[in-house]
Amino acid sequence: MVKLAIVGRPNVGKSTLFNRLAGKKLAIVDDRPGVTRDRRFGVGRLGDLDLELIDTAGFEDVQDQSLEARMRAQTERAVDEAQVVLFVIDAREGVTPLDETFAELLRRSGKPVVVAANKSEGRAGEAGALEAFALGLGDPVSISAEHGEGLGDLYMAVIAAAPVEEDLADDEGEEGGAEGDDKPIRIAVIGRPNAGKSTLVNRLIGEDRLLTGPEAGITRDAIGVEWAFQGRRVRLVDTAGLRRKAKVEEGLEHLSTRDTLRAITFAEVVLLVMDATHPFETQDLTIADLIEREGRALVFVLAKWDLVEDRQAALAAFRETAERMLPQLRGAPLIALSAETGAGLERLMPAVLEAHGHWSTKLKTRDLNDWLRMAVERHPPPAVNGLRVRPKYMAQTKARPPTFVLFASRADRLADSYRRYLVNSLRHSFDLPGVPIRITIKSGKNPYAEGDAGPVRRTSPSRSGPPAKRGSRSSRPAPRDRG
Repeated sequence: MVKLAIVGRPNVGKSTLFNRLAGKKLAIVDDRPGVTRDRRFGVGRLGDLDLELIDTAGFEDVQDQSLEARMRAQTERAVDEAQVVLFVIDAREGVTPLDETFAELLRRSGKPVVVAANKSEGRAGEAGALEAFALGLGDPVSISAEHGEGLGDLYMAVIAAAPVEEDLADDEGEEGGAEGDDKPIRIAVIGRPNAGKSTLVNRLIGEDRLLTGPEAGITRDAIGVEWAFQGRRVRLVDTAGLRRKAKVEEGLEHLSTRDTLRAITFAEVVLLVMDATHPFETQDLTIADLIEREGRALVFVLAKWDLVEDRQAALAAFRETAERMLPQLRGAPLIALSAETGAGLERLMPAVLEAHGHWSTKLKTRDLNDWLRMAVERHPPPAVNGLRVRPKYMAQTKARPPTFVLFASRADRLADSYRRYLVNSLRHSFDLPGVPIRITIKSGKNPYAEGDAGPVRRTSPSRSGPPAKRGSRSSRPAPRDRG
């Protein structure tokens, strides 16, 4: 169990997040700031991580004998008691001077800190989430406590920040080698009913841990199984089969479906298990698209491979179908195996580890901008109404999945087709097959420009005004632009 203190200035949504993690309305929530005054304790859960929660009063920069100062003392005490501090900011308001003051206090505390940019739903919160990088407390996590968005990313951030010793207390003496101190890779096994998911998990761990049989729908709950592969800790989650929404009838099946979707949210790598005798049906494609939208690494698994006759031709056809029907996952590993006989099983975990590595990739800013310059020279953005979009600078804002922000003039005019070109070029140039890639296009001031070499430095100070003026002919030196 991880002791998590939720802190931040008043009215950023700390109590709403506390209630969300606790699974019930324990704290009073109101639009007025300052509702919470004392520390409030509770227990909660984030994915498969048990939490001891501490809700705190809004931080105020006062140190006298006032009520606000005493509330601040309570918050500081919560930080001292916590194992991980969850620092919440309001993404819609951006980083305020009070946030910066509190960030400095948290840095001095020496505690692991996760920055959560709350209220990030919609476009209004994007800029504030980017501003949070300037706090110097690591990559911020964009969430919406009100709507439950971003909890999968929050789970990964808390897991990464949590003390390692407690997680490994039960694993002392077990095989682990030099990599035994790593966090376990979380793998969700997903697919339609009776595709062979439970049989695959049993074959991987080498025991009949899960109930299997010819009947569809045997598995109802998402079952987590701890395992180790070549010294690397793994957590496999077997799930109920996902049918088309129109076919889900019973209340129990609704719960199973929700449990499966939750497993995808909190996974790092998802194995999409398909029956090799009829793979890539509509439901398989729907599940794959869902996995991509959740931003998880994906490995296609063709189970029951022993039932396929012309295997070479079938495998080539399956790869062609995957490339054509799921271009957003181009290059995702496709492993054909038989869980019954064990044939092909030795290729699965190496593919999982490789996909996990690509999914966790962090690229250097200089390499990104060298690539951007070449990509733009090779294929300039199309002009819109005679005005050309000019990409200026690019930076990676987070990994898992790789997420980038591109600063460009007239960002709102950049065609979706050009965004797809950039994604495909990134995927090819940096060897990121099958990984979901996110690119946000922004205009305006580049917060990464200080201290960086790059194309942005070429922009004249006179062009820092509103986009409409930058695009007007009167603001451009005619001889230079004509050339």
